[in-house]
Amino acid sequence: MATVLECHYDVRAGRALAFGVRSGKHFRIRYNYNANGEIHEGEFYSAKAIPQNTLFPIRYNPAAAHENTHSAASSSTLSPLIAIGIIRSVILSLAWFAILRGCR
Repeated sequence: MATVLECHYDVRAGRALAFGVRSGKHFRIRYNYNANGEIHEGEFYSAKAIPQNTLFPIRYNPAAAHENTHSAASSSTLSPLIAIGIIRSVILSLAWFAILRGCR
């Protein structure tokens, strides 16, 4: 079980990311858990506020206790956003290049 240490509303999470992709997750949740006799900390973003000292279930990798279900979820959501941003950037660059070539 993990314990919520802090829950903060993050204004930046609600703003548009690269090229207008918005995030619906506005609360930054910081938590800790005991694994193999050591305390590990992590954080994730949530659409709902979770009160301080709330317990919630967490699964971790016994071989690498710092890897847990919430740390994997946050990194996997960022990858598609980066890919979308790169693709849109290339499309806009090509469109701008075509406009400049057409002016001559």
